[in-house]
Amino acid sequence: MAAVLAAFGLSATPAGAPLLDFQSGAPTVRQLVGQKLVVSMNGTTPSGSLLSRAHYGTIGGVIIHSTNFTSAANLRTIAGRLQRAAANGGQPRLLIAVDQEGGPVKTISWIPPTISPRRMGELGSSHVAHRQGRRTGGALRDLGVNLDLAPVADVPASTSSFMYLQGRTWSFGAGTTSRLANAFASGLADAGALASMKHFPGLGFARLNTDTNVVHIAATKSQLQPGLKPYQAAVTRGVPLVMLSNAVYDAYDRGHAAGWSRVIGSELLRGQLGFRGVTITDSLDGAAHARGISANPLAIRAARAGTDLLLLTGSEAASRSVYKSLLDAVSAGRISVARLQASYQRILALKAGL
Repeated sequence: MAAVLAAFGLSATPAGAPLLDFQSGAPTVRQLVGQKLVVSMNGTTPSGSLLSRAHYGTIGGVIIHSTNFTSAANLRTIAGRLQRAAANGGQPRLLIAVDQEGGPVKTISWIPPTISPRRMGELGSSHVAHRQGRRTGGALRDLGVNLDLAPVADVPASTSSFMYLQGRTWSFGAGTTSRLANAFASGLADAGALASMKHFPGLGFARLNTDTNVVHIAATKSQLQPGLKPYQAAVTRGVPLVMLSNAVYDAYDRGHAAGWSRVIGSELLRGQLGFRGVTITDSLDGAAHARGISANPLAIRAARAGTDLLLLTGSEAASRSVYKSLLDAVSAGRISVARLQASYQRILALKAGL
């Protein structure tokens, strides 16, 4: 494997070693893998281990949960410490992410959106959706958060849709969903926050939660087509990130969920829809729990498929284990270095705009 890495100007550096080959300026394998990971934080203050990972570039971002902070000041301190650790190590800025959809899903309870997606769908106003997105983005940036894992773009096929039952969808109409979700995403962008449209290629037909169940969607391509409309509009508008769902879509790929399907993530999203931004999985720990396995093999499959960012919502120890498994898979030739480099360049381009 050393010869393969050398052909790409790479080296498999040990823990704690510099992340760049200063003779060639090329990233090391540790950086190629590390920048893919968006990980969870234990407790209400960054651990020494997490700060070290930020310093050495072996994580690309941190998802903040409501249990990680007790106040606005606490959240600002967390974000600031993490970003300083990355900066002091000469690393790109971290993605600091939350789920701030509005309605029942708001990591930070006291900031916008003040109107739920369902209510905005009833109002039908793009202006209201854009204003809510802009206010949300501004509030997030004030707290040190730069990535909102929103908006939801799923178009429920019926009232049996679990996303509809959770109160997270905009409308039963693909056109209305597309217009309002994209207006919200544009508002986030106007305030300097990143949007992540989700859950591609759509969870409208899913009756069970993909975080707790293995969901197979049997809908045909024709039936799934309306659900692609919000994403096609988002691609046209330059949405920076798209989250891939944890469901399996029989019409596209019977063997792999969207998050680790090359057919869906590359051929459909990038090839047919023309997306040039960054893809991110839904929670791999949720998908792993539903399958009775660890997140490690799913992370490897997602990396092999070319998915850019891997969302890990388990413990810090669990995400460190995933990182090691990915390094081992690269060393064994199971993950394409060229594919890692392509993701790395997209991730760095995304971060360059922060």
